[in-house]
Amino acid sequence: MRSYFDRNSTIVLLLLVFTIAPSPSLWAWTEHPLVIHETLVALPDVRDAQPVKVEGLDSFLTAEEKGLVGLLESEETWARANLMWYRPLPEGLEFRVTGNAEDIRLRFCHAVRINPQTRFGLYLQFVPGADTGGRPGITPDRLTFLKDLSEWKSTTFAELKAGETVSPLDIVTTASDEPDFGLDIGLYEDNGTDFGRIYGFGMQPFGNPNLEYSSQGPFHMGYYHEAWIINTFGGFVKKTYPEHRIHLYKSLSEYAFRTGHDYWGWRFMGIGLHYVMDLTLPYHTTLLPGVSTIRMLWINILDMIGISGPMAEAIQLVSNRHTAIEKFQQMAMQEAYRAKNHDYTVFVALRSVEACPEWDDRTPRYEISAKSNALSGKADKVMEETMPQRWVSDPSFELGTSPEQDDILAMMKQKDGNEGIDINTDLLREMLEPLPGYTCSYVRSILVK
Repeated sequence: MRSYFDRNSTIVLLLLVFTIAPSPSLWAWTEHPLVIHETLVALPDVRDAQPVKVEGLDSFLTAEEKGLVGLLESEETWARANLMWYRPLPEGLEFRVTGNAEDIRLRFCHAVRINPQTRFGLYLQFVPGADTGGRPGITPDRLTFLKDLSEWKSTTFAELKAGETVSPLDIVTTASDEPDFGLDIGLYEDNGTDFGRIYGFGMQPFGNPNLEYSSQGPFHMGYYHEAWIINTFGGFVKKTYPEHRIHLYKSLSEYAFRTGHDYWGWRFMGIGLHYVMDLTLPYHTTLLPGVSTIRMLWINILDMIGISGPMAEAIQLVSNRHTAIEKFQQMAMQEAYRAKNHDYTVFVALRSVEACPEWDDRTPRYEISAKSNALSGKADKVMEETMPQRWVSDPSFELGTSPEQDDILAMMKQKDGNEGIDINTDLLREMLEPLPGYTCSYVRSILVK
């Protein structure tokens, strides 16, 4: 019986590896500022907040070294008590007062278990057409250690200086993309990093550990609503950490505001919102959208007897559709910003806050990801029916590495005029409609005490 369980776990693991690995994009929403900006503009708590002074991370950490000890101890206690699959912080990595300013950033990165190569630069990231205020531009290679910067090739960045004032709206908008600059990359034992070997997260539970972006997947995805048989035979799908990151950055934001470091209060808030946003995309909350559990089990059986084609094809198609929906979101929203189309239906939805319920730590799992997961079948069907057929129905084609993805709008128009674009726009609106409520809830949970 034990060997049967192990064999089935391995099969589900293979599904996960291929589901995530073929696509170089694991960002859920490509360029998060494109999505969150309109919601923040409509939220008075952020839009009308007074400008604050820019502060470097080392300055914040040095000033609050003693207080952060207690905060991070409390955070560890919460995670152990509330997250079933949480791997505790190894002994010796706890944040401690040493008075050594030279390694304080490294000690902080170790204590919260993020990539210590993260640069935490002082910068702003703008949506297309936004006023940069005459600030000097900066290229993304100065902001991240990542090698593949293709997703930001048309993005405008500007450099900040410590001490200058900047609006909270710009800070939060910018920080919403920061986790995709490498915070969660290389954190597992098999990722080939010295810090991954000491962080205690174990082996990467799914994805290909040899791919640059793959290792951040378990921190940005939440497969909380899979069929019982998947959870039974592939329990490692539960080993995801968006809930941990959402709570961690919420606590850091609250602490920064409480101690007078408003810049970092807003910045940590924006970082936390990134993970909230990630869970609104069905392809980040559903293992294989469009593939039924019965179908999944059948192609597993075929693979067991050496017929691997159906499995590989199903996974490649899902991967391509995942890439297609992300690229459509990026290109369509960039176009709307450039055209200053304030009546763009997605923007209208993002500016509409119908309710602002009290934030609950269970919200990411039981509300955000549940709604997202429920839309997965519809999202996959829309991709199949409206995108260029080679992209979504040809398992021999890899969209994730094809330059064709940048021409997505033109190719969709060539295929059937504006019909496919309109259908995908409606889908995008439907997926993002709940986000303003989640954003308001998360922001006010931090600001209103």
